[in-house]
Amino acid sequence: METVRTPAEVRALVLVAKKREARVGFVPTMGALHEGHASLVGMARERTDFVVASIFVNPKQFGPTEDLGRYPRTLDADLSMLRDLGCDLAFTPADRDLYSRDDRTRIAIRDLADGLCGRFRPGHFDGVLLVVAKLFNIVLPDEAFFGQKDAQQAVVIQRMAADLDMPVRIVLGRTVREADGLALSSRNRYLDADRRRRAAGMWRSLDRARALVVGGERDADRLRRLVREGMEEAGFAVEYADVVDGASLRPIGKVEGVVLIAAAGRLGETRLIDNVALRVEGERVEETLLEFPEWSRYHGG
Repeated sequence: METVRTPAEVRALVLVAKKREARVGFVPTMGALHEGHASLVGMARERTDFVVASIFVNPKQFGPTEDLGRYPRTLDADLSMLRDLGCDLAFTPADRDLYSRDDRTRIAIRDLADGLCGRFRPGHFDGVLLVVAKLFNIVLPDEAFFGQKDAQQAVVIQRMAADLDMPVRIVLGRTVREADGLALSSRNRYLDADRRRRAAGMWRSLDRARALVVGGERDADRLRRLVREGMEEAGFAVEYADVVDGASLRPIGKVEGVVLIAAAGRLGETRLIDNVALRVEGERVEETLLEFPEWSRYHGG
């Protein structure tokens, strides 16, 4: 595995791979890697020929009171994991390698970023879209891999890629969980033992909502109340517990089609998110991924 810091170095190595007609897979990360990231690299390894992973804590997606300064940075361990997973190229830029003082361009998206996490993290998705667009332009991936845990992010990135005619397919990986259901997250390491125990209450609440839908419940308001109450019982300061359309991310009244049951809350200073996505067709209910390749003219649209 090669490790480089500059966009020019990445581009040069990717173009060599493309001259061999290799398909390029890309896994963008903020480091502090865990088994969720490993699963995405594994998917990229299976589906593409040349796997690139980036490690960059993007300052543009953190608000002024958020945890940019203390976000975990474990570069040596991250590189060791990527090497063991068979990654071909690690891109580890510094801020100055991606952003200049003269930057003026910003990317914003309407509607999709307004609800859920967007209500509580103003400007967050503008920062996400900017860095992802820059990384796509540098790495030139054929496929890029993201986790379903960050469901709103996954939908927003797919919409950007489709609207801007980016020739990249967005592939989602299922959320990887601890034995008690807690979704793996780099921020889990902030939790002390008591809060770590209570953190699994978010997934238990979402899983109860899922079971109700499987059992025939179609009232979205009842599901919202159930998830919120379960999180509050676990000690969360709830930001939201919502049921939305999986493509538009707008709140719904009746559970049908592709739906996302999503939640966010804080245990102390630690903010956690999780979700379950379902495809509901009559009495048939199955978990699904929020992939929309039909949005892109490059991938079936």
